[in-house]
Amino acid sequence: MKKTTPQKPTLSPRPPVVVIMGHIDHGKSTLLGYIKKINITDKEAGGITQHLGAYEVAHADESGKPQTITFLDTPGHEAFCGIRTRGVNVADIAILVISAEDGVKKQTLEALKCIQETKTPYIVAMTKIDKPGANVEKTKQALAENEIYIEGYGGTVPAVPVSAITGEGIPALLDMIVLMSDLEGLTANTQGQTHGVILEATLDKRKGVSATLIVKDGELKTQMFAVIDGVVSPIRMLENAQGKNVTQATASMPIKIIGLCTMPVAGALFHAFSTKKEADAYADKNTQNINPSKTYAQFDDTKIIIPIVIKADAGGSLEAIHHEFKKISDARGKDSVVVVRVIHEGVGDISESDIKAASGIPGTLILGFNVKVDPKAQSAIERMEIKVELYNIIYKLIEYLEEVISLRTPKIQVEESTGKAKILRVFSKNKDRQILGGKVQEGSVTLGGDVRILRRDVEIGRGKIKELQQQKVRAEEVNMGYEFGTMIESKTEIAIGDKIESYRTVTK
Repeated sequence: MKKTTPQKPTLSPRPPVVVIMGHIDHGKSTLLGYIKKINITDKEAGGITQHLGAYEVAHADESGKPQTITFLDTPGHEAFCGIRTRGVNVADIAILVISAEDGVKKQTLEALKCIQETKTPYIVAMTKIDKPGANVEKTKQALAENEIYIEGYGGTVPAVPVSAITGEGIPALLDMIVLMSDLEGLTANTQGQTHGVILEATLDKRKGVSATLIVKDGELKTQMFAVIDGVVSPIRMLENAQGKNVTQATASMPIKIIGLCTMPVAGALFHAFSTKKEADAYADKNTQNINPSKTYAQFDDTKIIIPIVIKADAGGSLEAIHHEFKKISDARGKDSVVVVRVIHEGVGDISESDIKAASGIPGTLILGFNVKVDPKAQSAIERMEIKVELYNIIYKLIEYLEEVISLRTPKIQVEESTGKAKILRVFSKNKDRQILGGKVQEGSVTLGGDVRILRRDVEIGRGKIKELQQQKVRAEEVNMGYEFGTMIESKTEIAIGDKIESYRTVTK
């Protein structure tokens, strides 16, 4: 029997994913803003910030060939450094921003450490060269003194002087990104299993849970099913970096999934499948591999977990706080979507170790009762952007926690059917208003109610009941089994034999 050789994966070049890191005042946001500005139209400019936490820019290389670059939109994005706990590196290239005016700072070195730990190739961007105090040569010397060896100073790290005000050097920086991307030989398996990394997640009152992500391999499409930490979610809607609805996303493309079943964390992996059966099988097989500590501690099947670090002045205070937490849990019931989980607690002021405990799980809250924050911890809080709340009255602490629970509880609008009627007569039609006769088959129809118009049980339009009569007398409601006359306002023409289904929209 002739042996069949395994089919090789279909590898294709893909755009690089770039993260910009460095000291908070060295011009990261301004640099990102300039790059973004030269790649969007005036029409887009007004609302660009309301879209994804990552975006694509187009840049022609030296031969004039257009190249796409994906930038992570949040400087020092937690999905870049925190992601290494899961063994995944979302960025292909990092840009280490250093001010040519201020030189190397502590936060610069922290960003460098993060880049080196993830083994990410990087470029040094020396910013603010338009400033009177800028000194590029002095900055290069400072880099060497801190063991950042750039080209021409004993190393191989590219360095590009730039100004985010005048735009000087930015084309050269983009050229360098494209060149480094070519040298790295970035590819994706276009026909392979679809997977990638979650960059961030948000909860919208209208749309529910949404997640911004980067596709690493394969193609992500609507009608697929995503698996994130053992939870399967149907992919009903995708938005690109311009906030436009799309039906698919390819490798390195930033995309937003809208309407997930659970709130993922930055750095979570996702896999997508064409059928729910495949997704369920993958979820069942891989749930056992989920580590219940660190980032994964936020998940409990379909629950949204609020991780909490508690510090109090005494053991008795901790007991009292736990008692109040239990009261909240009991009041919400076992079916509550949101659950509070204490991941770390102790007696005494909030210390740097408490901040580190919280930083392992994005979204963790630190609550202090009758305690203070020590100076080292305060510095860590500012650096890691950890949420800390201090109280000396216990019910105030509980009120705050209840508010957080309320904000993190997904609000979903559901349309519930309240009745169905068959159209027996069509009396007249005047513009968008139609006079009809019908009989209620299920539930009831109500004056002022919204209706779906069904033809052979398929929705063909929607309308509103503007007038309602029963036995030629004005009625507020007509119940099952009774005939009625009605005026319906709709752009859809209704015919004899059609059905109208009344419904109400409820928030759950």
